[in-house]
Amino acid sequence: MATTRIIPMHQNKGKTIRQCLSDRLDYGKNPDKTQEGQLISAYACDPDTADAEFALSKREYFQLTGRRQDSDVIAYQVRQSFRPGEITPEEANRIGYEFAERFLKGNHAFIVCTHTDKQHIHNHIYWNSTSLDCTRKFRNFWGSTMAVRKLSDLICVQHRLSVIENPKPHGISYNRWQGDIEKLSNRDRLCLDMDAALAKKPHDLEGFYSLMEQAGYTVTRGKNITFSHPRQKRNIRMCSLPEEYSEDVIREVLAGRRIHNPRKRRSPLAEQKVQLVSALEAKQNQGRGHYYDLSIQNQITKQQARALLYYQQHGFTSADDFDAFAESVEAVKQRRDALSAQITSAEKRLNEIAVLQKHITNYLKTKDIYAGYRASGYSKAYYEEHEDAIKLCKASKRAFDELLPSDTSGKTAGSHKKQLPSLKALRAEYAELLAMKKAAYPEYYRAKDEYRELLTYQANLAGLFGIENVRSAPQREHQQEEK
Repeated sequence: MATTRIIPMHQNKGKTIRQCLSDRLDYGKNPDKTQEGQLISAYACDPDTADAEFALSKREYFQLTGRRQDSDVIAYQVRQSFRPGEITPEEANRIGYEFAERFLKGNHAFIVCTHTDKQHIHNHIYWNSTSLDCTRKFRNFWGSTMAVRKLSDLICVQHRLSVIENPKPHGISYNRWQGDIEKLSNRDRLCLDMDAALAKKPHDLEGFYSLMEQAGYTVTRGKNITFSHPRQKRNIRMCSLPEEYSEDVIREVLAGRRIHNPRKRRSPLAEQKVQLVSALEAKQNQGRGHYYDLSIQNQITKQQARALLYYQQHGFTSADDFDAFAESVEAVKQRRDALSAQITSAEKRLNEIAVLQKHITNYLKTKDIYAGYRASGYSKAYYEEHEDAIKLCKASKRAFDELLPSDTSGKTAGSHKKQLPSLKALRAEYAELLAMKKAAYPEYYRAKDEYRELLTYQANLAGLFGIENVRSAPQREHQQEEK
């Protein structure tokens, strides 16, 4: 589950665009919050020089279009927060990167900073308001907040994370935000106790109030009937409850002129997941009572029957076929691992291409300025006038030395003796890898879920068949999968 918020960032009075960008980005890149910078990723910019790159693009935008606005938006930020304990910092950063990639469609440079200093992991996603070609700016359209939330929810669903169903425009309690299933409010408890009292069919209203007092309530009779309970901080007026629990309606119910309809509450059945029998067995005999142990035993029987039914439906008839079943489980694991490796390799190359594209673009934009700097004899005045462009050119040179291999003459691409890769070819490769990655994700998650389910079946069947030397291995691997 992720919550999102889009925030326009304006230029502050008395500060340059570069200073404003540096202040905002430095907060996001704080090493104490991003595990020493390990949880920072970027597209079409270098995290170390992102402020200079954003500022340079705005200068080029003004030169190309001649447009400049008062209180101009220099960048945008989206904060993306996740439910505590539901996601790892690395996965949160990947989800933030994927969100920005899909929302901005590759038209704006962005940086994703994942913070772990709070109980909830959250992303700070910054993107340049100026497009990569410096000819237009990001349009914060009407309803952009809704679009951001829908895209974020879609990505979370694809990554098997929960989302907020029916989000409200104003703040609501945490329990109701979770769907009215985690904890009942005091009003809900009062209604339930009133249902129980009416089920005992008291003769009159006084008898009804007596039953409520037996349930622990203090009933104050006066102009307004109120109920208080030790767990409540405030009294609850009867007239503030739903219509079915008003005094007049209850009088009619007690008189037999009306049938009581208890208030309907959402209580969706939990998804019936496959469970390890060994985990259920560990819950038995813990001193929680005979009926609790009986309930656990019923669950164990159901899980064993479910595993055996799956075993037989897939052509395995006896315990002698267990080895063949284990081989089918291993085949699913290998397919999952192969898809995972394929996606990881594609993501690595996509990041390399994105960085290389930006550095090539920066170099082409700034090489003439850097050549002028060299021709000026490395003039200090020239450097101060073109500081941003010179820094970007130097950063591009260093990147070429790291990303591009040396040629046969011993010259590296950073010395510019070797022709740089074509931007057109890099974009084509990027699009091909991105399409392959998106197509592989659904298949990977299906294989992952299938393997987890089969691994549980394997452990449960090993216990059912009495194969103790095999039973422990699936259990250990299942525990690793759970982690």
